[in-house]
Formats: sequence, C-alpha cells, structure tokens
Amino acid sequence: MECQECHERPATLHLTKMVNGEKLEIHVCEKCAKEKGYISYEEEAYSIHDLLAGLFNFESNISHNQATNKEKRETLTCPKCGMTYRQFTQIGKFGCASCYATFQDHLNPIFRRVHSGNTKHDGKIPKRQGKDLQNKQLVKDYKTKLQQLIENEQFEEAAKVRDKIKALENNDVEGGE
Repeated sequence: MECQECHERPATLHLTKMVNGEKLEIHVCEKCAKEKGYISYEEEAYSIHDLLAGLFNFESNISHNQATNKEKRETLTCPKCGMTYRQFTQIGKFGCASCYATFQDHLNPIFRRVHSGNTKHDGKIPKRQGKDLQNKQLVKDYKTKLQQLIENEQFEEAAKVRDKIKALENNDVEGGE
C-alpha cells in the first residue's frame, strides 16, 4: 500500500481515527507522518519490549480497594533476586526462577490478557506418542469425574465412566504389547 500523502513511498504507519463517530483510516510513510505531525521527531521506535511491558500495566481505572492491592503488589519483592513486582511489570521478564513463585498470585490477570483468556497450558503432544498420551490424559480425566460422581452418589453414571476407563486401559495394554 502506498502513502496517501506523497504517493511515492510505501505506507508504514496505519492510523485509525474516530471523528464524529466515523472511522477514518490514514496510511502514510514515516517521512510524511513526521511532516504532517502524526508522530514527532523525538519519539523513539516502539519495541516488542514496550509492547509486552504495556500489557502488564493494564490497570488504569481502579477503585480504592484495588489501588491498595496494587500498592501491596508493587512492593512485593522476590527473596532470591530482589526484583519487585513493579520492576517485573516494567521490564516484562523475571529476574530468577523464584520470581514466578513470588508473584504467582498476581500473574493470572496478566496471562488472561496476553493469552486471550487462557490461563492453562497443556502443551503439544508428539504425533508418534500422541495416542498413548491422549489416552492417559483421558483416563486421568475420567478418574477425576468418577470420583466426583461417587461423592455425589450418582452410581449409574459412575458405572458408565468406570467402563470407559476399563476400555481405555485395555486398549493401552493391547496397543503397548
């Protein structure tokens, strides 16, 4: 896409403005953007570090209780490396392995924001061993469900889940031999 101002260089900046409820898109090159005042000469390039650090600082409209919690959180310090939570949010990475455990209670909102609401990572399963690993995970999930059904005295449903577990375990034994 070429610059809408000079029609000579490729557009590298794509700006969107809302004017009287209407969306206005502007596509300009860096030189025209500086000349037209869209960006200033003093502005530095925006790095990936700036992007990640910005994701950590998402609390702009907060209540008094939230402000108190934020103060406590920002003074939280890792006992091993001395990094504070505030430093972590500014830098965007931990100082040591202990930081994760130290800041653990405050990380889920960040993970939710960064990972579109997901806070659990299951990882990838290799194709060669995928079937076995999936069956093992399914058996584990069924056993958890079975325990809940027994606690809730839903014995008929529990029997069905027990049968599914046996079938999966028999397939594992047959497939492993």
